[in-house]
Amino acid sequence: MTPQELKSSILQLAVQGKLVEQRPEEGTAEELYQQIQTEKQKLIAEGKIKKGKTLPEITEDEIPFDIPESWKWIKLGSVTSVLGGKRIPAGRRLTEENTGHIYIRVSDMKKSSVLTDNLLYVPEDNYPSISRYIINKEDVYITVAGTIGAVGTIPPELDGANLTENADRLVFQLIDQAWLVKCLQSSLVQNQIADVTTKVGQPKLAIKRIQELVIPLPPLAEQKRIVAKIEELLPLIDRYEQAWTKLEAFNKRFPSDMQKSLLQMAIQGKLVEQRPEEGTGEELYNQIQIEKQRLIKEGKIKKDKRTEGLDIPSVDVIPFDIPDSWRWAYLGSILNKLTDGTHRTPKYATSGVKFVSVKDMSNGILSLDNTKFITEEEHIELFSRCDPQRGDMLLSKVGTTGVPAIIDTDEPFSLFVSVALLKYSHSCIDERFLYFLLKSPLVQEQATENTRGVGNKNWVLDAISKTVVVLPPLAEQKRIVAKLDELLPLCEKLK
Repeated sequence: MTPQELKSSILQLAVQGKLVEQRPEEGTAEELYQQIQTEKQKLIAEGKIKKGKTLPEITEDEIPFDIPESWKWIKLGSVTSVLGGKRIPAGRRLTEENTGHIYIRVSDMKKSSVLTDNLLYVPEDNYPSISRYIINKEDVYITVAGTIGAVGTIPPELDGANLTENADRLVFQLIDQAWLVKCLQSSLVQNQIADVTTKVGQPKLAIKRIQELVIPLPPLAEQKRIVAKIEELLPLIDRYEQAWTKLEAFNKRFPSDMQKSLLQMAIQGKLVEQRPEEGTGEELYNQIQIEKQRLIKEGKIKKDKRTEGLDIPSVDVIPFDIPDSWRWAYLGSILNKLTDGTHRTPKYATSGVKFVSVKDMSNGILSLDNTKFITEEEHIELFSRCDPQRGDMLLSKVGTTGVPAIIDTDEPFSLFVSVALLKYSHSCIDERFLYFLLKSPLVQEQATENTRGVGNKNWVLDAISKTVVVLPPLAEQKRIVAKLDELLPLCEKLK
């Protein structure tokens, strides 16, 4: 049950007479009702309120549930006077200057009261025309336009303030003010308001509709006891809401946290067992270096100055223990090529070769559906330095940094500077293991730590190259991927 559902449930118990016991010595609602009618007639005779129209009798269909025998079903207008507010003349505006004539708007009506932070005032020359349309601290407001059905009271310091035309005031006697507010906030009344505004299709809740709202009336002493019980329960509801909010936050985080935990276990060597027959990360690292030297010698890749001197990371940058058969390495040292897209904004074309920026891989999947285009000639020029191909890895390096995406298309495209291109030996590194490695907390924390800048943040290639990573044997990489493929979908089901 949500906190709001709990509050609604308590209000429902209150209006059903189930929150406190009934006491015969407190009289009946019928007796109270007759007292209210006598008081109303007295005020009408004194000219303090106007005589209202006779309201239709309550039908059986309008009674939603049973109430105690000492209570009485009534229509709101039979025990209150519903009076409207007034707008200032057309073409005139409220002012921030304190003229002494506060004007309460619907936007000020919050949390069953009125906020005083941004009050506006009626200009002095407009006040005489709306001076009668006020609301007192003994009244209850109900909003009738925009936000419809909000109910509350007026703080003492705003007693006698002018009332917006988008709210009405309920004037009453011999009814507990707090009880009336709680009753009008209950689903019993709020559902009636919703039905009227939906079925009638009115953009404004008419006074007549408010008068015809059906509510239960308890004896006055019981009204006060009900309010006291609700006030007693409110701190408990607040504590429940705090616990609920924490639980909801935990539930929202849990799938993501579980995913991170699985990736962390994977790169710590705790997700699958190690098998001696699969070799070691050191042997694999040496294979990568041999292949890289061969490609350099053949002129297929260039020597990368960023990776010169990068070997085993020092002890002070190694965050945790890994299996003996694994190896720590710098990311740049296990790549054949690390570069990024063009640093200049190209001349865009209406068609041609697609041009990919970080926005085209923001969700971790490369999408070529909404890219910009460059000419074939410019693509050829850019491709000579940065040549993305199927199986290569993209990595966001500007804005939202550290998002990897595997290239899974043969369609040619060029890259902008916001995206890094990672080329590697597919005979030594499983592409999906590299993908999960880049998504792991190990790499993501380094991406966050080493991203620089205030506005358009940048994770520079040199910092990417010096990112500390793990290197398991290739066969184990594949078994880790298989295990993650089995477990990660379970995290998605938790969302």
